[in-house]
Amino acid sequence: MTNTSNGWWVEVEGRNLAQGDYLTRCLVPFFRPDYGAAVQATQDVPVKEYDCVVVTQTCDLENDKAPLVALCPINPISKFESVNPKFAQRGAWERVRTGRVEGLHLLASIDKPNDNQACFVANFREIYSLPIAYLQDHASNQGRRWRLQSPFLEHFSQAFARFFMRVGLPSSIPPYK
Repeated sequence: MTNTSNGWWVEVEGRNLAQGDYLTRCLVPFFRPDYGAAVQATQDVPVKEYDCVVVTQTCDLENDKAPLVALCPINPISKFESVNPKFAQRGAWERVRTGRVEGLHLLASIDKPNDNQACFVANFREIYSLPIAYLQDHASNQGRRWRLQSPFLEHFSQAFARFFMRVGLPSSIPPYK
């Protein structure tokens, strides 16, 4: 393991997975809406390639409690904006940075941690589960890769938890006047 100078990321290698691992070029299967509608012995399932970050808890990975690993896509801001142009508007990324846009979380760039335009966007609205053996092999084949360090890992984990623990009430206590 080699520390980076930015404090956000640490370089790792090997098969061991942990929450906050940045895995590039993960193959994710996508089922078409009509999948399974026709009775066929076999059907093709297309795959897409994503850069992802592991969201499954490290303790579950280390203790073999996760046959499937949860990941979310991670993209540079520029790539995210190309698909979601409303985020190119003034003030959009500041709202994300301060946690006011549920489902998105910003992580510092590996190479340019002080350049907020080079940040990564983690999208908690898209969660994929892939077999742990596939990801362990994939991680091993990548050689050196990156993992979030404390306290940025805990901040990321907390943002993920906040997104999933939201509760929408049918009514609320009226405002005080």
